[in-house]
Amino acid sequence: MKKMMMLLAMLTLVLILQSEVMAQLYLGPRAGYYKSKDADQGQMYGGLAARMAFGGLKIEGAIDYRQEKYEDGMMTLRSWPVQVSAMLFPLPIVYGLAGAGWYHTTVDYDQDKIGIGAPEDQTTSTLGYHLGGGLELPVSNMKITADVRYVFLNYDLDNIGSKDQPDSDFLAVTVGLLWQL
Repeated sequence: MKKMMMLLAMLTLVLILQSEVMAQLYLGPRAGYYKSKDADQGQMYGGLAARMAFGGLKIEGAIDYRQEKYEDGMMTLRSWPVQVSAMLFPLPIVYGLAGAGWYHTTVDYDQDKIGIGAPEDQTTSTLGYHLGGGLELPVSNMKITADVRYVFLNYDLDNIGSKDQPDSDFLAVTVGLLWQL
């Protein structure tokens, strides 16, 4: 019985991998540039993305790494956003997108610059939302992607003291290269 169940599971996996759904799965690296409103300067970032098509709708999942400095380097935010986006294609290569992201963020305070009474470092998770649009250009079994997203993100930092919360909304420009699996 155990062998029969294992054989059935393997057969199901093979059928799924050969299905039309899996033929529409793409995975690859992406890189971009962004600048939060209150950050000292803009930064490059990188990550991985996966897209799956369901007719005229695609779903994208992505994970990135980004870092930004505030208050002349006194505060550094390191973030690992995990984003999910729904993408609608009014034209074969043009899309609009909307989605949400979970931003797991570590805040490091520069003890040397701040001095005595510096807040303790902290880690937080914040939900953000994004809207945007872009292009997806097919090349053989790959897709070249480029998009612009505006991200609505408000960190809720506990140890920031008397300072206002940083305005962390940002515009991101991203390019990627996705391979068909």
